[in-house]
Amino acid sequence: MTSMPGFKAGLSRRAALAGSAALIAAPALAEECRIGPPAHNKGSVVWMGMDQVELDAAYDQLEYAPLAKQIIKRYASASLATRARLSEPHRVAYGPTEPEKLDIYRAKEPDAPVYVFIHGGAWIGGAASSYAFPAEMFTHAGAHYIALDFVGVKQAGGDLGVMADQVRRSIAWVHRNAEQFGGDRRRLYVGGHSSGGHLCGVAAVTDWTAFGLPANPVRGWHCMSGMFDMKPVRLSKRSSYLKFTDAMEDAMSAERHIAAINAPMVLTSGTNETPEFQRQSRDFGAKLKAAGKAVQNVSAPDFNHFEMCESLGNPYGPNGRSALTLMGLA
Repeated sequence: MTSMPGFKAGLSRRAALAGSAALIAAPALAEECRIGPPAHNKGSVVWMGMDQVELDAAYDQLEYAPLAKQIIKRYASASLATRARLSEPHRVAYGPTEPEKLDIYRAKEPDAPVYVFIHGGAWIGGAASSYAFPAEMFTHAGAHYIALDFVGVKQAGGDLGVMADQVRRSIAWVHRNAEQFGGDRRRLYVGGHSSGGHLCGVAAVTDWTAFGLPANPVRGWHCMSGMFDMKPVRLSKRSSYLKFTDAMEDAMSAERHIAAINAPMVLTSGTNETPEFQRQSRDFGAKLKAAGKAVQNVSAPDFNHFEMCESLGNPYGPNGRSALTLMGLA
């Protein structure tokens, strides 16, 4: 019994030391986990009530997802594990340049539907090899999964049209060659996340007859956390490497060409994404609905931008469920 007071005293000292350490660490931790634009004096309004600092943050998901780098690393490690379980994909070229390749993960069933994925990365980076992780869900559900590679916009001289052209040609290649890997070209679906969600929207407004394809070769579009009006992007810090012209802004803004969309579209976003990314999906969905197009908006509570992409590999996650439902495989 005599040891009890000493035990309490020791506990109190440890508690005091822990409390002091927490107080010392708190400011740094709070800064590390800051959500949204940095503290600043409000400047002139640039877009929808936002000044330049706020607009730049609204087009930089790192400002709203402090653990983004860890999640992106998990894409790669999960993809490595997926390839170990499924075996390496069949990698083929869809065009003449080095980046123009795609990875095919085959379903076991013959004449299976096909899901083509366009990765994100702020139009700068990313690689198909780091987006293998959804393949297991799709192939187990009875669909082929294809991850695209394409040029980064800096290598394209800042021209988003070069990236869009490669994405379009890759989709055309898949449609023409589906039977070679056991795919059903009549059940071709295309999805993309972030800047890939933007490119997915651009692909959706394509005149496919110019590629020698039917007018509606894609059965459904799955735009995840995308951008569909490039005006605010042009006004943001992204214009430091995206070399906009008025013509490029218009051509790369899917919501300005809604009449060209002739297949169902699913638009997803998370409530922890930047306010502009959420607004872009809402506004695009509203305009599609007003035009009489088949569209579904999915808002995922408590998901940030990078978690939304990760959810594509989960049949119960917002994007995995949306994709399988769109394909009739849920």
